[in-house]
Amino acid sequence: MKRFYEQTGVEPADGGWRILLDGRPMRTPAKSILLVPTRALAEAIAAEWNEVPDKAEINVSHLPLTRFAATGLDRVTPQRDRVVDDTAKYAASDLLCYRATDPASLVKRQHDTWQGLLDWAAERYGARLKVVSGMTFVDQPADAVTALKTAVAAHSDMALSALYNLTHIAGSIVIALAVAEGRLTAEQAFGAAQLDELYQIERWGEDPVATERHKGIRKDIDAAARFLVLLEDARLGGK
Repeated sequence: MKRFYEQTGVEPADGGWRILLDGRPMRTPAKSILLVPTRALAEAIAAEWNEVPDKAEINVSHLPLTRFAATGLDRVTPQRDRVVDDTAKYAASDLLCYRATDPASLVKRQHDTWQGLLDWAAERYGARLKVVSGMTFVDQPADAVTALKTAVAAHSDMALSALYNLTHIAGSIVIALAVAEGRLTAEQAFGAAQLDELYQIERWGEDPVATERHKGIRKDIDAAARFLVLLEDARLGGK
């Protein structure tokens, strides 16, 4: 579908802000009016659509904020409990809990980058996760898993759409929550999530396929982090 509108805008509505295309409210794929809670997010979504070149094909991959908002309305709200479960299940196998045994420089880098995040999660949520070296699977304490699920469930439907994506991309609920809470920037989250690969690249160099893949990962993390910031307060009832 090519660009079919000339102007974009926003307007206040009951419960939030609507995004307008030529004065008409934008709708989600499920035909709901795209209503977002903050003016900042509405204006950012309108800007995404305004940046589509005249008569160019509309590519949803270039509209990440729109996609997160629509997903929150169309897919999270009708099945909120399932999305919470699918996000929180990463607590049982969080990337940060699995460490290398060698070389020593990688072991140190993992500890220096990841351990502080695990300590933060233990203090912030009362969720102390176990760490293991090597390939052995570790069963996490039930109370820690429950605490992280509670932290996930504290987010609004719209925030959950970005939080789930962050968790899936990073392989870590702790990294995703740290971004949502402002504990990590998008760049820091990328570095933590891709630590092992970035370490190997430093040693052996990067190939074109890996370069493109990292560009996509970085872009997705940036978009999710920005979306959460534009929501202003991603957690129900505030922090």
